[in-house]
Amino acid sequence: MPRILLLATFALLMPLAQAGETLRILAWPGYVSQEAVRAFELRHAATVEVTVISSDDELWERARSDAGGGFDLLAVNTAELKRYIDADLVAPIRADRIPNTRKQLARFRKLANIPGISMDGSIYAIPYTYAGMGLIYNRKLVTPPPTSMNAMWDARYRGKVLAYNGGAHNFSLTALALGYRDPFHLNPEQFRRVLERLLQLRDNVLKFYSTPEEAVKLFQEHEVALIFANYGDQQIQELRRAGADIGYIVPHEGALAWLDCWAIMRRTPDRSLAEAWINHMLSPSVATQLTQEQGLANTLKDAPRTSMSENGKLVWLEPVENPVQRAAYWERILSGMPRPRPDQRP
Repeated sequence: MPRILLLATFALLMPLAQAGETLRILAWPGYVSQEAVRAFELRHAATVEVTVISSDDELWERARSDAGGGFDLLAVNTAELKRYIDADLVAPIRADRIPNTRKQLARFRKLANIPGISMDGSIYAIPYTYAGMGLIYNRKLVTPPPTSMNAMWDARYRGKVLAYNGGAHNFSLTALALGYRDPFHLNPEQFRRVLERLLQLRDNVLKFYSTPEEAVKLFQEHEVALIFANYGDQQIQELRRAGADIGYIVPHEGALAWLDCWAIMRRTPDRSLAEAWINHMLSPSVATQLTQEQGLANTLKDAPRTSMSENGKLVWLEPVENPVQRAAYWERILSGMPRPRPDQRP
C-alpha cells in the first residue's frame, strides 16, 4: 500500500479527541459499566472518571462545583434539566455529531417533541433510559396487593416501609397520593399539606434509601413490606435476582416516571470527546448490556417493562415550583423537624 494511502487510512481510524484526555462523568448507579468504560478508553485513548450520584440534589451540587467546570457530562432527567440550562451549565447538543441517535426509536429521535429537552430552538440533551416509579410490595407480608401509594402511610406497615431519600420526588409523589392534579407546582396551602403528610411518612418508614443496592440489602436484613420504586425496573430486577418474592403495581393515583438523558457541560474542554461518549453509550452493545445487566430500558429497542405497566397511569416528571425550597425542607424532615401546627405555614 502506498505510504500516502496508508497515512490517510490511519487518520480515518484515529479518534477525533486528543489522546490522553480525561472525561469526567456524573451518572446514576448502574448507568456506566466497566466494560463500556474500557471500550471507550481504548477507542479514544482517553481516561474516563465516573462519579456515581444517588439524588437530584447531589447531582445539582456536584455539577455546580468549580462554577460548572468540575465535570464534562452528566445523566440528568428531563424535569431537572431546566435548572442546568437556566444556570448556563450545559451546552447545546450537536446531534448531527452523534450518529447513533439515528438508531434510536422514533419517539426518541424527535427531540423537539420531548418536553424539557429543548429551549429557544436548541437541544440540550439526548435520551438514554427511562422508568416508572410505582410501588414494590413483599408478597409474603402484603395481601391482597396494594392499589394505592397511600399504603406507604398505613399503620400496619409501620417500620416496614422503604422510601427514597430525595426531596423533589417525595414532595411530588405525596402530592399525587393526596390527589393533586399537578404534583409539580404546589401552592402554599398544598405545600403545607404535603409537608405534614411527609412528616407522617417519616414516622412510618424503616429508612430512606439512596441506591438500588441499599434497598436490596435492607430488604434482606429487615422485614420490609413496601418499597417506593425510585429506580423502577432496575431495582425490581435486583430484588428478584436476590431472591425477593415481590410484586409491583402502578397505583390508581398514577406513578411518577422519569426520562434520563446525557447532557454536556458548557465548560468541558473537548465537546467532541463528550459527544463521542454519548454516541458510544447509544451503541447497540452498550444499550443491550444496560438492559440485560441493570434491567433498565434503553432507547434503541422497545421491550416490555414492569415499571411501565400499560394498565397504569404514568405521570412524567416536570420541573417543580421551587427545587431549592423542596430540598431545604427535605433536609429538615430528615433532621427531625416536628410536625407543624394546623395554623403554621412553611
